[in-house]
Amino acid sequence: MSIARIYSPPKSAMQSGLARTEGWVLEYAQGEPKRIDPLTGWYGSGDMNRQVRLHFETREAAEAYAKAEGIAYEVEPRRQRPAIRPKAYADNFRTDRLDNWTH
Repeated sequence: MSIARIYSPPKSAMQSGLARTEGWVLEYAQGEPKRIDPLTGWYGSGDMNRQVRLHFETREAAEAYAKAEGIAYEVEPRRQRPAIRPKAYADNFRTDRLDNWTH
């Protein structure tokens, strides 16, 4: 049986907000390598666990599910977002600037 990974999904590159990043996801690691189908030329695998993706409200709920089902798992900690410093266009013209203003 392959190891499951529990993580908090990051925001996609196409979104600026934090929608759908609060929950936790349990998904299995790849159990067997992918191979090319000789008839179609598509990549495929016999590993059906790779298609399973379970969503949970909390990390503790995901861990409790994995323990109850006897699934080996590892938890990736949630990454902290850097603090956003507010900026103003008027700061470019302040008289107490430390560095020179350039175009």
